[in-house]
Amino acid sequence: MPESVLYQILALNTSCCYYHNMTGPTEEPTGRQLFINGKFVPSSNRKVSELTSPCTNEKVAEIYEANEVDVDAAVAAASVAFPAWRDVSPADRGVFLRKMASLIQVHEEEFAHLEALSTGKPVSRYIDSRMAIETFNYFAEAGWTAQGSSSRNTPGHLNITVKEPYGVVAAIIPWNVPLASFATKIAPAVAAGNTIVLKSSEKSPLTIGLGAKLIAEAGFPPGVVNMLHKYGPTTGNAIASHMDVRCISFTGSSLTGRKIQAAAAKSNMKTVHMDLGGKTPALIFEDAGLESAAEQTQFSVQFSSGQTCIANSRIYVQETVADKFLAIFKDKFGAAILGNPLNKATDQGSQADRIQYERNGNFIKPTVFEEVPEESQIMKEEVFGPVVVINTFGKEDEAIAKANHSEFSLYASVFTKNIDRAMRVSKLLEAGTVGVNCTSPSMAKDMPFGGWKGSGIGREVYLHSMDSYLETKSILIKTS
Repeated sequence: MPESVLYQILALNTSCCYYHNMTGPTEEPTGRQLFINGKFVPSSNRKVSELTSPCTNEKVAEIYEANEVDVDAAVAAASVAFPAWRDVSPADRGVFLRKMASLIQVHEEEFAHLEALSTGKPVSRYIDSRMAIETFNYFAEAGWTAQGSSSRNTPGHLNITVKEPYGVVAAIIPWNVPLASFATKIAPAVAAGNTIVLKSSEKSPLTIGLGAKLIAEAGFPPGVVNMLHKYGPTTGNAIASHMDVRCISFTGSSLTGRKIQAAAAKSNMKTVHMDLGGKTPALIFEDAGLESAAEQTQFSVQFSSGQTCIANSRIYVQETVADKFLAIFKDKFGAAILGNPLNKATDQGSQADRIQYERNGNFIKPTVFEEVPEESQIMKEEVFGPVVVINTFGKEDEAIAKANHSEFSLYASVFTKNIDRAMRVSKLLEAGTVGVNCTSPSMAKDMPFGGWKGSGIGREVYLHSMDSYLETKSILIKTS
């Protein structure tokens, strides 16, 4: 389906609900500046750009745009701070991380308000702060897990391995879950003994600005955490190409991920971790609990206005129950309350992208396409909206083949009461995470998260993030 046709169809099903009463706390100027070496500073050339509300298209703030000079300054500050931070004990690093968790908790409502202004995310659906609090608290203790191994297998030697931080690492985070990403990148990196330079998305800098203010309040030594704002082609490319950055973690689109990987390879072969796009399939078998399957899958697509990489935007239903499932799904999916994201009754806000605003307005009603050809564009690419395709299948092998017919392999789901089928299908689905009788955004904090194929490189979350920010060194000790 050509992109132009897709958006014409969506335009017919769009509710342009613009609100002009989105009042709330006034953000302090420091949140719009860069945070380098423990200080809030304007960009070196004083260039700013407007941040506009996706709900009203009105100006929210002016944000300083970091450039190559600012990237150099942030990396230099991180480089200077690294030796002393590396030698701080895990317990002492944990003091700062635990303080961050408590400060975020104090400011939860403010974070929710800033996200509503920046991206249109409803305050009723704001979970980022809780995720960030838990992440900082976990990594306040996790520094002790950075341990190696030993071996006496080489005659005359006692050999050991040790885990050591890279030095300066970088992170580029998305706009859809900025505070959660902020925590997921910063907490393990600094707990492992690295210093970090983080770039926010141009669409959600206010959340990260407040995060920087809390970093300063928590007392992190200057240069340990540095934060920059604005665009990928300039700021992001300068970070990915920087010779003094040894590791970079990116969450965002596959297209941008390829550019970052190329820049990393062309510069200093820095280690790259990526959480990229998805086109999550959900398989609904005839013996599934259809009420629960419909409830969960519609929530997956409607949550955050469909603007998540794990939204199950492709649903395959066994032919024998397709009509029944569709009736339940549409009833639940169409019940979304669109409107002002600051209204606690709203459960679906606007789309965050200015381009979408100019096409057809930023409030898109939940939209279902049925029996779409598998080779069409909408089946191959992320729409990043409350839009789902529901197709049917006859037998199990057909469902698996259709689900795997994608270069995106981040998350997949299977709904069935047959445990043998559940295990068989889970094994054959090509995805980093498979949900059985559950779907996204269901996650497990102690399970690795990441994608197969074009959906990413590496794994994140709790037990698995620390290793992403540590190098392994072998030390050979001759004993005789």
